[in-house]
Amino acid sequence: MKVFYNVTTPWRFVDSKNSNATHASFLVAILLLIASVGCGRSSGLVMPETGEVEGIVTMDGQPLPNVSVIFQPQDDPQARASMGVTDAQGHYTLSYHTDKQGALIGSHKVSVTTPTDAPDPSGQAEDPIPAKYNSKSELVVEVQAGSNDIPLELTSK
Repeated sequence: MKVFYNVTTPWRFVDSKNSNATHASFLVAILLLIASVGCGRSSGLVMPETGEVEGIVTMDGQPLPNVSVIFQPQDDPQARASMGVTDAQGHYTLSYHTDKQGALIGSHKVSVTTPTDAPDPSGQAEDPIPAKYNSKSELVVEVQAGSNDIPLELTSK
């Protein structure tokens, strides 16, 4: 009589005549091993190359605090945009993903908007920043590999 070690219940040994139980135990052990391979630390998400981006946003020479800055890649409008919010001095830093700073390398359409708590009664929010910088943005910048200091100098006219 041959005796095998049972993987699913290590305190029992299985008689070789009960081969169905042996095969089932072996199969369960293999499936558990395969499932555990995918449970590592890495999410497997491959991030594209980005350039670090920061700068100061001004309107008529004055820093713009608490405005949203969005860089949308022009080469691929479906690509993930990078975003940031200015601090009290108008300084922004872009984030591409929760785990990655910056923006994709290449040309971007930039929009700058003021976050609002609620729209006006007509259902439209009036942004003090001219449309040529947000909903109808004409701002285009180039992001290079490495560090990018990109000031955004807006005018109210």
